[in-house]
Amino acid sequence: MAIPDYQSIMLPLLELTSREIELSISEAIEKLAVILGLSERDLKELLPSGQNHKFANRVGWARTYLKKARLLESPQRGFIKITQRGNEVLASKPNKIDNVFLRQFPEFLEFQKKKKQSEESVIEANKELGNKTPEDLLEESYQELIDTLSSDLLDRIKSESPQFFERLVIDLLIKMGYGGSRKDAGKAVGRSGDGGIDGIIKEDKLGLDVIYIQAKRWEGVVGRPIVQSFAGSLDGVRAKRGILITTSRFTKDAIDYANNIDKSIVLVDGEMLAKLMIDHDLGVSTIAKYEVKKLDSDYFVED
Repeated sequence: MAIPDYQSIMLPLLELTSREIELSISEAIEKLAVILGLSERDLKELLPSGQNHKFANRVGWARTYLKKARLLESPQRGFIKITQRGNEVLASKPNKIDNVFLRQFPEFLEFQKKKKQSEESVIEANKELGNKTPEDLLEESYQELIDTLSSDLLDRIKSESPQFFERLVIDLLIKMGYGGSRKDAGKAVGRSGDGGIDGIIKEDKLGLDVIYIQAKRWEGVVGRPIVQSFAGSLDGVRAKRGILITTSRFTKDAIDYANNIDKSIVLVDGEMLAKLMIDHDLGVSTIAKYEVKKLDSDYFVED
């Protein structure tokens, strides 16, 4: 039989988790395959890239979307369990769960970065889809993958220990060309002991200058007082440059303050942190590459 699309898998996956205390992803894939009546041949079917199995990939997307709507959660790495909201959804006996259904939850709307759409706007969006080129669709799909990966990265970072986050910051700055050796950077970051400063790292591999760092896994927005306090800490060590990293975001007032003082303070919010990690291959791995080619008209021009 044809492998269901990821939206068609959402309801069976949620129902499956309601019958388990918690479930590993591999177990979920196996049990869903039985529930949906998939054959061994179906399970071996690959994506066009040839890198991943189609059904496992679609279960993964169903899981991601349900988690963003807070219907599922991850109690530990590689496992999922249903939330109270998920149980409440099942109690309402929905005929299906898809992206339109999930738009009733504010967390899912925030994840998609779009407002809730009425039936008319959904129909209009489908009409517009027919006017897009294959390149447009490829670009949009790529951006959706990046947005999902960024969100997953931040969720994972927030679930780790403060010590892990310190190591992550070290690894990222080294990949970006700072810090000299991993050993030198490891001794510096998190060891300075100065008020408001979490660490010091070399600006270049020769150690000609240093940059002061504050890195915190804040949940709420970071306002001007925190940035102002960090700037004051730099005064205490007669420093002019610093990096303030957060897993959340900065208020406009905080950004304006950093832009208008005589020190160079770089603000790295959660979105930028995730982008830097993706750009420098930290905490992510490549599963497929696609080359988009076009006709080379010059080749066909005769002398």
